[in-house]
Amino acid sequence: MGMGQNLSKITDHPKINVDAHEYDRIDRDKLYFKGAFPDVKYSNTYGDQVKRPYVSLNMMQVVCRRLASLLYNEQSKVSVDTRQVTEGDGAPATPVHDAANDFVQSVLQANDFGKNFERYLESCLAMGGLAIRPYVDTETGSIKLAWIQAPNFFPLRSNTNDVSAAAIATPTTVTEAGRTIYYTLLEFHEWHPAGYTITNELYRSEVKTEIGKQVPLGTLYPELADTASLPGFSRPLFVYLKPAGFNNKNLDSPLGIGVCDNALTTLKQLNDAYDQFNWEVRMGQRRVAVPENMTDVTFIKGGTESPKQVFDPDQNMFVQVPGNPDHMQVTDLTTPIRATDYVTSLNQFLKTLEMQVGLSAGTFSFDGQAVKTATEVISENSMTYQTRNSHLTMVERAIKELVVSICELAEATTIDGSSLYTGPIPTADQVAVDFDDGIFTDKGATADYWIKLQAAGLCTDWQAIMHIQGVPEDQAKKIAAEIAGITAAKQPDTNEGMFGDGDA
Repeated sequence: MGMGQNLSKITDHPKINVDAHEYDRIDRDKLYFKGAFPDVKYSNTYGDQVKRPYVSLNMMQVVCRRLASLLYNEQSKVSVDTRQVTEGDGAPATPVHDAANDFVQSVLQANDFGKNFERYLESCLAMGGLAIRPYVDTETGSIKLAWIQAPNFFPLRSNTNDVSAAAIATPTTVTEAGRTIYYTLLEFHEWHPAGYTITNELYRSEVKTEIGKQVPLGTLYPELADTASLPGFSRPLFVYLKPAGFNNKNLDSPLGIGVCDNALTTLKQLNDAYDQFNWEVRMGQRRVAVPENMTDVTFIKGGTESPKQVFDPDQNMFVQVPGNPDHMQVTDLTTPIRATDYVTSLNQFLKTLEMQVGLSAGTFSFDGQAVKTATEVISENSMTYQTRNSHLTMVERAIKELVVSICELAEATTIDGSSLYTGPIPTADQVAVDFDDGIFTDKGATADYWIKLQAAGLCTDWQAIMHIQGVPEDQAKKIAAEIAGITAAKQPDTNEGMFGDGDA
């Protein structure tokens, strides 16, 4: 587009090839994820139109946080192994270069990858996608990671399996002459015959809901080039991760869908039921009918208000009614709260939600009485276990691709005459992701299994020790030898026990 062109929405750009309705869906997911719903309007007893805050249970955030913690946490490990194996004589693998793993570990630790990835996984699962883009921080000369959430990621070209070109939007708010100005930087990642190309465009708007008019890039980013060509890249300089499952909302879209996209009706039922339950609790507070003879008239000193009828300063709700002086009594008008009915309804909706998002029955409970045993959690037939495995396939692939992109970017970046990284570029197969399976491991059941195998002679002592204690093979053999030595030392001497000392 030429300089000075206007965009109402980013999807109006001719390079962007994605249905604009997909981003309406993402905006709706974001609303449910944030739990930010409009106030409830209703008529009070005087017939006036009033409003009150809508109280949401916000189960989408709960589901996404639960799944994100099951998929990846700070106990998970990423490692790179670029070793080569000597062929012919079966010799063990010899390390050729350790720079790849050392460099990747330093980048991931500097970006606090373990904590940030788990956190942004919630957003990915909620809105159906997440992009991670490594970039070079020119001030520190290091590789940083930018996290691009679904509303700011726009595919340009794609196939059925992957997004090969995309636009990344970076919104910025600036105050100019007392007015709020909205800038949007569009970063186009494309493949050309010359190689990988990044093109930057800047748009300015005085209206928050519009992208606005294209302006010179130097208006806000004087050091950023309009176009940069990066030869030697094997893959895009971004990683797009989407949840497992087909996008049944738009069959031709390369974008993913959130884990709760097919359960929005159930989420609304949960939110409505919880909001009504909360309002019923408020409306169920104590109310009494008080004969008018039992109230007093008070005057506010120095005030302009009319005299007020007062029953008891500690009572916040009472109704004054005409009463018989001979039969003065306070009547309780409080209505019972239908707590049991609401809890039953909420739990039924939660069961439906668990089925729709692929979690085992009993994962959520409104009354806190549901208990999930370790066997149910680790069962390979459980819904949660199967759902986790499906998502892990996508997560593992994204991490491997990210590691390759980090190394390629560092090798292509030169600062003060030297590259940020000069070691080997790993392939995806040379990157390993060790997910923390502790929550799915029943240590008691594992110990019983290997003890039975050892007792039946189906495995050695050190094999059982290795799996039960989670130690390497050499350490397991050492422990087995120590146990064997201690056991032998405790055995009584057969001859001594049979004949005694010197009685033979």
